[in-house]
Amino acid sequence: MKRANPFTLILLICIITGFPSAALAAKKIQVFVSILPQKYFVEQIGGKSVDIHVMVAPHQNPENFEPLPSQMASLAKADIYFAIGVPFEDAWLKKFTASYPRIHLVRTDSGIAKKPIHHHADSPPATAAPGLSSRHHHEGIPDPHIWLSPALVKIQARHIHDALTFLDPAQAKHYDAGFKRFMGELTALDQKIKTIFAETDGDKKFLVFHPSWGYFADAYGLTQMAIEIEGKEPKAQELKQLIDLAARHHIQTVFVQPQFSSRQVEIIAQAINGRVDTIDPLAADWNENLLRTAAAINASFPRP
Repeated sequence: MKRANPFTLILLICIITGFPSAALAAKKIQVFVSILPQKYFVEQIGGKSVDIHVMVAPHQNPENFEPLPSQMASLAKADIYFAIGVPFEDAWLKKFTASYPRIHLVRTDSGIAKKPIHHHADSPPATAAPGLSSRHHHEGIPDPHIWLSPALVKIQARHIHDALTFLDPAQAKHYDAGFKRFMGELTALDQKIKTIFAETDGDKKFLVFHPSWGYFADAYGLTQMAIEIEGKEPKAQELKQLIDLAARHHIQTVFVQPQFSSRQVEIIAQAINGRVDTIDPLAADWNENLLRTAAAINASFPRP
């Protein structure tokens, strides 16, 4: 009688006892996210147990983004979609889940009280708080840029950890370890940014085209002044007020981001005898990007 191959016997025992085969063990959770910074967050927690797909490419604007047919088709393999509250999700998340009801939709902005976008575009009246606008300091649209504050990312990280653990409880210890490491990284990053801005005293106002950095500014005692007003460029009189305000506060840098462009940025920079610099709220290397941004904004403040 022919003896059974011992390796065949081992494989049969594994199948009978439910021990996962190499093929099953190698299966990754298929994760879809809206923007690149989210990819960084999920990677820190999920590591090699997740395969991450990003909807909005680096050159695209998440405010008016529309998925390609190929991206819609690729969602068929999604296990989970981490939403973050960027504008395009308002229209598209319902379509995603209607087309592919097996997707676990997780809103990582859950529990975060979003603030209205403030533009600080006018001179303050005598009764207003210092630095606040008399015309644009009002209850505007909610600011979606919650990924630019390390403290708010901690909340998002908890949602990511809990969702991955729910879908893949066998890897719970792995996700626990990644979450713990990431929380430590966020605490250290926050302290590094505070140290950068501690180097400068006095007026910490900075001028941007698109108001992406409100939560970042709030976290570190800065004041963001924006050229764009709820998706619209300023009119001639508003542009003059911006130029006067920038000159009064000795601002000589206008910050733009790669996803937006405007001739008015160049006009303001020339009028204040300043320059244009780029800071990207959607950069893939999220941690290093926040440090670069902090250094750039700090360097733009007037020195005695």
